[in-house]
Amino acid sequence: MRLTIFTTPILSPLLKRFSIWVLRLSGWTLVGQMPSDTPKSVVIAAPHTSNWDLPYTLMVAFALDLNIHWMGKIQIFRFPFQGLMRWLGGIAVDRSQSTNMVSASAQALRDADGELHLVVPPEGTRSQSRQWKTGFYYIALQAQVPIVLGFLDFGSKTSGLGPALLPTGDLEADMASIKAFYAPFQGKNASQFVIE
Repeated sequence: MRLTIFTTPILSPLLKRFSIWVLRLSGWTLVGQMPSDTPKSVVIAAPHTSNWDLPYTLMVAFALDLNIHWMGKIQIFRFPFQGLMRWLGGIAVDRSQSTNMVSASAQALRDADGELHLVVPPEGTRSQSRQWKTGFYYIALQAQVPIVLGFLDFGSKTSGLGPALLPTGDLEADMASIKAFYAPFQGKNASQFVIE
């Protein structure tokens, strides 16, 4: 995989210290950790209701020693920001085209040398979304990696990692378990996070 903010020598350890300091100073509590036997995973990023979710996610990843890549809409990868967004670990997703993003992402996870955690917001938008996208599920299923339940709960100022679930292939049952975990959480814009 390419060089990112998480793998940049010298800068990465400094940003880890900075992230821990900022999170503590702003009253956030971190919980959970990546299981030691999980070098690769798909991490759900929810609730996703604000532009602030990205900087908090990056700081939490640094604080928890995670090497992440994240999916974002292609519009934020346009000039002059595309280089910065890719360096921050971003992968552009063009939602207007039918692409083979699931298969390509699963293959990238399988082929990656070392640790790699792909962060995917299942809502697919910061706006209110009643229907979660299922791409994250099928990426994990095809790559045969766990789905880790990452969260930012602005209500309690708690963030971190919940359980890791290996997808069974029964989408409906697995999604019911995943959504039950997220039901108590509150996004920055609380009215935009709806679990159904």
